[in-house]
Amino acid sequence: MVRLLLLRHAKSSWPAGILDVERPLSRRGRKAAVLMGDYLKEEGLLPDLALVSPARRTEETWDLVQPALGDVEARHEPRLYEATAGGLLTLVQEVNPAKRRLLMIGHNPGFEDLAKMLIGDGTPEDCSRLAGKLPTAGLVVIDFAVSGWEEVKKRGGRLERFVTPKSLGAGEDD
Repeated sequence: MVRLLLLRHAKSSWPAGILDVERPLSRRGRKAAVLMGDYLKEEGLLPDLALVSPARRTEETWDLVQPALGDVEARHEPRLYEATAGGLLTLVQEVNPAKRRLLMIGHNPGFEDLAKMLIGDGTPEDCSRLAGKLPTAGLVVIDFAVSGWEEVKKRGGRLERFVTPKSLGAGEDD
Protein backbone atom coordinates (compact mmCIF):
# COMPACT_ATOMS: atom_id res chain seq x y z
CA MET A 1 0.00 0.00 0.00
CA VAL A 2 1.01 3.60 -0.63
CA ARG A 3 -0.59 6.66 0.95
CA LEU A 4 -1.01 10.06 -0.66
CA LEU A 5 -1.60 13.12 1.53
CA LEU A 6 -2.75 16.20 -0.36
CA LEU A 7 -2.59 19.38 1.71
CA ARG A 8 -3.82 22.54 0.06
CA HIS A 9 -1.86 25.60 1.18
CA ALA A 10 -3.35 27.57 4.06
CA LYS A 11 -5.28 30.83 3.57
CA SER A 12 -3.20 33.51 1.88
CA SER A 13 -3.43 37.28 1.75
CA TRP A 14 -3.83 39.31 -1.41
CA PRO A 15 -1.49 42.32 -0.99
CA ALA A 16 -1.72 44.88 -3.78
CA GLY A 17 1.06 44.75 -6.35
CA ILE A 18 2.26 41.25 -5.39
CA LEU A 19 2.50 38.49 -8.00
CA ASP A 20 0.38 35.39 -7.33
CA VAL A 21 3.46 33.25 -6.67
CA GLU A 22 4.61 35.69 -3.96
CA ARG A 23 1.35 35.84 -1.96
CA PRO A 24 2.05 35.21 1.76
CA LEU A 25 -0.14 33.44 4.29
CA SER A 26 -2.68 35.45 6.23
CA ARG A 27 -2.72 35.36 10.04
CA ARG A 28 -5.64 32.90 9.88
CA GLY A 29 -3.68 30.81 7.38
CA ARG A 30 -0.67 30.60 9.69
CA LYS A 31 -2.88 29.35 12.53
CA ALA A 32 -4.53 26.78 10.24
CA ALA A 33 -1.15 25.47 9.02
CA VAL A 34 0.02 24.89 12.60
CA LEU A 35 -3.30 23.18 13.40
CA MET A 36 -2.94 20.84 10.42
CA GLY A 37 0.68 20.02 11.31
CA ASP A 38 -0.38 19.12 14.83
CA TYR A 39 -3.21 16.99 13.43
CA LEU A 40 -0.85 15.10 11.13
CA LYS A 41 1.45 14.36 14.07
CA GLU A 42 -1.36 13.34 16.47
CA GLU A 43 -2.85 11.00 13.87
CA GLY A 44 0.48 9.45 12.90
CA LEU A 45 0.15 10.71 9.33
CA LEU A 46 3.88 11.15 8.92
CA PRO A 47 5.19 11.31 5.35
CA ASP A 48 8.39 9.77 4.00
CA LEU A 49 8.62 12.56 1.43
CA ALA A 50 7.07 16.02 1.07
CA LEU A 51 6.81 17.76 -2.29
CA VAL A 52 6.16 21.49 -1.93
CA SER A 53 5.14 24.01 -4.57
CA PRO A 54 7.56 26.95 -4.92
CA ALA A 55 4.81 29.52 -4.25
CA ARG A 56 5.42 31.55 -1.10
CA ARG A 57 2.10 30.48 0.51
CA THR A 58 2.91 26.77 0.08
CA GLU A 59 6.45 27.20 1.37
CA GLU A 60 5.11 29.08 4.41
CA THR A 61 2.51 26.35 4.95
CA TRP A 62 5.27 23.72 4.91
CA ASP A 63 7.45 25.80 7.26
CA LEU A 64 4.60 25.79 9.80
CA VAL A 65 3.59 22.12 9.32
CA GLN A 66 7.08 20.61 9.26
CA PRO A 67 8.08 21.17 12.92
CA ALA A 68 5.26 18.86 14.04
CA LEU A 69 6.43 16.14 11.64
CA GLY A 70 10.09 15.98 12.57
CA ASP A 71 12.79 15.14 10.05
CA VAL A 72 11.04 14.62 6.72
CA GLU A 73 12.74 14.65 3.33
CA ALA A 74 11.30 17.64 1.47
CA ARG A 75 11.74 18.91 -2.07
CA HIS A 76 10.50 22.04 -3.74
CA GLU A 77 8.75 20.89 -6.89
CA PRO A 78 8.13 23.63 -9.49
CA ARG A 79 5.67 21.43 -11.40
CA LEU A 80 3.21 21.68 -8.48
CA TYR A 81 2.52 25.36 -9.16
CA GLU A 82 -0.51 25.80 -11.46
CA ALA A 83 -0.53 22.04 -12.17
CA THR A 84 -3.46 20.23 -13.69
CA ALA A 85 -4.76 16.98 -12.25
CA GLY A 86 -3.05 15.08 -15.08
CA GLY A 87 0.27 16.77 -14.39
CA LEU A 88 -0.05 16.03 -10.69
CA LEU A 89 -0.82 12.38 -11.41
CA THR A 90 2.38 12.18 -13.47
CA LEU A 91 4.35 13.61 -10.52
CA VAL A 92 2.81 11.03 -8.17
CA GLN A 93 3.64 8.18 -10.55
CA GLU A 94 7.30 9.28 -10.66
CA VAL A 95 7.84 8.99 -6.89
CA ASN A 96 10.39 6.43 -5.75
CA PRO A 97 8.47 3.33 -4.56
CA ALA A 98 10.65 3.22 -1.42
CA LYS A 99 8.70 6.31 -0.28
CA ARG A 100 5.41 4.80 0.93
CA ARG A 101 3.77 7.96 2.32
CA LEU A 102 3.83 11.07 0.12
CA LEU A 103 2.74 14.54 1.26
CA MET A 104 2.15 17.13 -1.44
CA ILE A 105 1.49 20.78 -0.59
CA GLY A 106 -0.01 22.74 -3.44
CA HIS A 107 -2.99 24.46 -4.97
CA ASN A 108 -6.50 24.28 -6.31
CA PRO A 109 -8.01 23.57 -8.70
CA GLY A 110 -5.35 20.92 -9.38
CA PHE A 111 -5.44 19.26 -5.95
CA GLU A 112 -9.22 19.09 -5.80
CA ASP A 113 -9.39 17.74 -9.35
CA LEU A 114 -6.65 15.16 -8.63
CA ALA A 115 -8.42 13.93 -5.50
CA LYS A 116 -11.69 13.52 -7.37
CA MET A 117 -9.85 11.75 -10.21
CA LEU A 118 -8.09 9.26 -7.93
CA ILE A 119 -10.83 8.35 -5.46
CA GLY A 120 -12.80 5.25 -6.34
CA ASP A 121 -14.05 4.42 -2.83
CA GLY A 122 -14.48 5.98 0.58
CA THR A 123 -17.03 6.91 3.18
CA PRO A 124 -20.06 8.53 1.57
CA GLU A 125 -19.89 11.47 4.02
CA ASP A 126 -16.26 12.34 3.24
CA CYS A 127 -16.73 11.80 -0.50
CA SER A 128 -19.77 14.06 -0.46
CA ARG A 129 -17.95 16.80 1.47
CA LEU A 130 -14.98 16.64 -0.89
CA ALA A 131 -17.30 16.83 -3.90
CA GLY A 132 -18.19 20.31 -2.66
CA LYS A 133 -14.76 21.89 -2.26
CA LEU A 134 -11.21 21.37 -1.03
CA PRO A 135 -10.75 24.49 1.12
CA THR A 136 -7.47 26.11 2.11
CA ALA A 137 -5.50 23.95 4.57
CA GLY A 138 -7.77 21.02 3.64
CA LEU A 139 -6.17 17.58 3.89
CA VAL A 140 -7.12 14.62 1.70
CA VAL A 141 -5.66 11.20 2.54
CA ILE A 142 -5.95 8.57 -0.19
CA ASP A 143 -4.74 4.96 0.13
CA PHE A 144 -3.83 2.77 -2.84
CA ALA A 145 -3.53 -1.03 -2.69
CA VAL A 146 -0.53 -1.07 -5.03
CA SER A 147 3.16 -1.90 -4.68
CA GLY A 148 4.48 1.38 -6.09
CA TRP A 149 3.48 4.86 -7.18
CA GLU A 150 3.75 4.02 -10.87
CA GLU A 151 0.66 1.81 -10.39
CA VAL A 152 -1.54 4.67 -9.10
CA LYS A 153 -4.43 5.08 -11.54
CA LYS A 154 -7.67 7.01 -11.91
CA ARG A 155 -10.37 5.79 -9.50
CA GLY A 156 -7.81 3.43 -7.92
CA GLY A 157 -7.71 4.98 -4.46
CA ARG A 158 -9.74 4.87 -1.30
CA LEU A 159 -10.47 8.15 0.47
CA GLU A 160 -9.18 7.37 3.96
CA ARG A 161 -10.14 10.79 5.34
CA PHE A 162 -10.89 14.39 4.45
CA VAL A 163 -10.07 16.92 7.16
CA THR A 164 -10.36 20.71 7.19
CA PRO A 165 -9.64 23.36 9.79
CA LYS A 166 -13.40 23.71 10.31
CA SER A 167 -13.82 19.97 10.93
CA LEU A 168 -11.14 20.35 13.64
CA GLY A 169 -13.06 23.20 15.28
CA ALA A 170 -11.15 26.15 13.82
CA GLY A 171 -13.96 28.29 12.43
CA GLU A 172 -14.93 28.49 8.80
CA ASP A 173 -13.28 26.92 5.77
CA ASP A 174 -12.34 28.94 2.68
